[in-house]
Parts: sequence; C-alpha cells; structure tokens
Amino acid sequence: MSKDVIVRCRWCLGHALSVEYHDTEWGVPLHDDTKLFEFLVLDAAQAGLNWLMILKKRENYRAAFDNYDAQKIARYREARIQKLLSNPGIVRNQLKVRSAVTNAKAFLKVREERGSFDKYIWEFVDGKPVVSRFAKESQIPAKTKSAEAMSKDMKSRGFAFCGPTICYAFMQAAGLVNDHTVDCFRHAEVGRTR
Repeated sequence: MSKDVIVRCRWCLGHALSVEYHDTEWGVPLHDDTKLFEFLVLDAAQAGLNWLMILKKRENYRAAFDNYDAQKIARYREARIQKLLSNPGIVRNQLKVRSAVTNAKAFLKVREERGSFDKYIWEFVDGKPVVSRFAKESQIPAKTKSAEAMSKDMKSRGFAFCGPTICYAFMQAAGLVNDHTVDCFRHAEVGRTR
C-alpha cells in the first residue's frame, strides 16, 4: 500500500459529506454549548435513520431551528411546531420535532444550574475524552455505561429522545469519546485535541 493512501473509518466512505464530517468534526472534543445543543437535536433526529440523511439535511435544520438558539426554540408554540412538521427539509417526525423544544427547555435549566451545558455533559467522562483503541468498527459498542448514566440523568432532568444509544452517538459526535479506529488517520489527530 502506498504511503500516500489516507485510511479513514469505513463508515464515512462513499459520500463527500460523510468524509468531510469525519475528517473535521466527528470525535473532536467540543466545548461550545450551541454546537453541543445542535448535536443533541441532530442525534435525536437520526434515531432509526442513517447519519448521512441527517448530514444532507443539516443546513435545513440550522435554518428551521434558528441556528440552535435554545432560548428561541424553548419558546416555540404549537403553530411553529406545525410549521416545522410541514418542512420537507427536516425529519418530520412529530416526536423528534417536539423533543427539540422539550430539550431546549431542559438544556436551559442545566445551563442555568451548572453555568454551561458543557460543564454538565463532560462530567460523564470526568472532563476528558475517552480514547478507544478499536481495530475494527464492529468492535465499537452501541452504548456504554457512561452513555447509560448520561441517558438516565438527562431523562431525570426532562430531556427526551436521549436513550443510551442516542447518548453514545452524541458522545462520539461531540468528542467525549474518540471512536476512530486505530488505523484511521484521525485517531491520533483527535487524540491530541482536548
């Protein structure tokens, strides 16, 4: 094999959007409340679907959900929810759309209580990313004990669409865990980011 060949996690291959997301965002430790809230909304929307579908709708989500301004979203009333449910640019699942509003309210409460959502969410990994050492994607779990603990605590705080599998996908997206396979060029790069 040529030294010029870049090895990536196999899940991202096949579409430029997936490759770009993998190469620039997935697994990078994130400490921005608005971006963390975006991933909460997107990971809930992705439940039962594939991530590429969500990536293709990502810009539509930003526009539809006021650039993830949780204060605005928390104030959405029924008319706005109905407008979202008729928007073909997002996943028009009633429970998922309503969960964005519910989660905005819970997110704001956590932020008020802890000073930031970032401080709260990183407690589930003791403030630093968990660096996995998986050789193959088939070894990566769908959930972990820390994702189960996160899910349980979030549910107790009123969050919706936050089961352990969704929480683990969120942890991967937001860099609480580095699940790039060890042969992927991003494993070491992301491991140097804190």
